[in-house]
Amino acid sequence: MRAALAAGLLAGYGIAVPVGAVGTYLVALTARTSWKTGACAALGVAAADGLYALIAVLGGSALAHSLEPVTHPLRRLAGSVLLVLAVRGAAQAIAHYREPRTAVRSDAAPPRPVRAFIGLWGVTMMNPLTVLYFAALVLGGQTSAEPGHLEQAVFVVAAFAASASWQLLLAGSGALLGRLLTGSRGRLCTALASSAVMTALALRMLVAHVS
Repeated sequence: MRAALAAGLLAGYGIAVPVGAVGTYLVALTARTSWKTGACAALGVAAADGLYALIAVLGGSALAHSLEPVTHPLRRLAGSVLLVLAVRGAAQAIAHYREPRTAVRSDAAPPRPVRAFIGLWGVTMMNPLTVLYFAALVLGGQTSAEPGHLEQAVFVVAAFAASASWQLLLAGSGALLGRLLTGSRGRLCTALASSAVMTALALRMLVAHVS
């Protein structure tokens, strides 16, 4: 139970922490509208992360028996995928940090809370790296003992809670913290922190495979 909780929290924070376009928009949206609108948008992002975690858990559980003969190579592959995602995220963050900043202006009317939820949920669901990330974690963590429904539920809820807590932090930060996190240095630091989390998870899989 504790292992599922810890795995879910790490997975949720690993995918949520890097402040990219969605995080930047979330902070800006809250700053120019209200906490209610920003919170709904934040929960939309977290709902997408939670749904992808659920899909990965259900898919991983269904494939557990058929993939049992290749469990060890699969864990090695899953760890490698996470390492690639970690390196890719860090490289992109460094590249964006070195790019000259350009001002982005938007005069569109801000969305209402429900529309903000649906909009951010849809944008996050269109990110294929999210499902790849969760699938790699779930499949890479498969063992000979299939996790129970309770452990699966704990993983999904923990991943959602971790993502929601971070997104709500961004929304509640408003303009003050937003300048720190969505600036060039802030985005670089959060992306590198996320890559470090992914790397730690990947190394744990690879070390467990070797041992």
